[in-house]
Amino acid sequence: MKLTWIKKIIGGVLLVSLLFLGFNKPFQQYISIPKKLVLFEGETIQFPKAAPVSASLKTGSGLAIQSGGDSLTLDAEAPGTNQLLLDFAGLPVKKVDVEVLRDFKVIPGGQSIGVKLNTKGVLVVGHHLVDTLKGKKSPGEIAGVQIGDMITEINQHQVKRMNEVTELVQKAGEEGKPLDLIITRENKSFETKLTPLKDKNENIYKLGLYIRDSAAGIGTMTFYHPQTKKYGALGHVISDMDTKMPIVVKDGEVVRSTVTSIEKGSNGDPGEKLARFSPDKEIIGNINRNSPFGIFGKLNQSIPNGIMDEAMPITLSHQVKEGPAQILTVVDGSQVEKFDIEIVSTIPQKFPAIKGMVIKVTDPKLLKKTGGIVQGMSGSPIVQNGKLVGAVTHVFVNDPTSGYGVHIEWMLNEAGINIYEKSTIPKAS
Repeated sequence: MKLTWIKKIIGGVLLVSLLFLGFNKPFQQYISIPKKLVLFEGETIQFPKAAPVSASLKTGSGLAIQSGGDSLTLDAEAPGTNQLLLDFAGLPVKKVDVEVLRDFKVIPGGQSIGVKLNTKGVLVVGHHLVDTLKGKKSPGEIAGVQIGDMITEINQHQVKRMNEVTELVQKAGEEGKPLDLIITRENKSFETKLTPLKDKNENIYKLGLYIRDSAAGIGTMTFYHPQTKKYGALGHVISDMDTKMPIVVKDGEVVRSTVTSIEKGSNGDPGEKLARFSPDKEIIGNINRNSPFGIFGKLNQSIPNGIMDEAMPITLSHQVKEGPAQILTVVDGSQVEKFDIEIVSTIPQKFPAIKGMVIKVTDPKLLKKTGGIVQGMSGSPIVQNGKLVGAVTHVFVNDPTSGYGVHIEWMLNEAGINIYEKSTIPKAS
């Protein structure tokens, strides 16, 4: 009976201790540590120290623990994997898998760029009626061709330019034969036949389709990786202005551009950067990808921004914090400037997604000049605590001071840059 009472007393003491620890802020922060941490080589992370919690590592690889004062510091010394073990009075309370990635840095952008995209084929952007001797008809509509379709082949000839289409249409019309088209629609290809009709007023054969083979615009450079020469810009997909559908890119070019004026944004009316391609139209890079996360390719030369030209570390999506940050962008000429913003919220995404942050412009100078975020500012790099965390993507139409940002982690992934390169250091076992 006496032994039972002793056990109950010990149990009660332990229960009270655990309840006390449950309300102890440092201890709560230990418990709230994620089950997995990803750090870069050379990075340090600090936790408040909660006595009598002790910390140890499963192996001696890649990590070091420093304990002093009211904090516990975890140093990422070398690439590899390990496990952080947290104990309370000799009892295990938390195990955290830690992965250390190799040191990685990129150069932030901010420059205003001109963009020209060439499509994979010719893009159908509309229908029109051909005025024939037998009435007005659209051969393209009759053949089942839809707005947003991409015509990639005509009569077994790959088509890339509108003038190539014109020659084939006239030849088929004169011979009285239909055209054999291969069309791409929503990543699927199919064949159809289209018979050109003769316009009685112009005396030429027509498809009854409006088509386009290229698109141009301006945006902002986000980052440049000097080792691979790969870059990322814009932070969102380029869509055709008529069909509103993403442009399927064959190739493209990036040139320098100069901001000539700003149409200031207001509630319900997002503003816009007005810019022109630089007079020399010097090509500074190519475009090989147009994705929901921006445009990507390689630069053939470095393009300094003049204020942050040194390579800087990046921040993974789960490490971005709410609070002050800066964006780099151009609002006059070609000069890149730094402006203050606030990261209002951030989502620690496990998988790529385009809306990872909500940001708000707080810089009085930028608010006076632009009203907040304007079109053409997309791709402006977001920097926090000396690290590149993402890029501006969209403005809120009803509040031009605010908008969305995309995490830099996903833009690097789209650029084909592997920041998760595996190490030869053995894993913890």
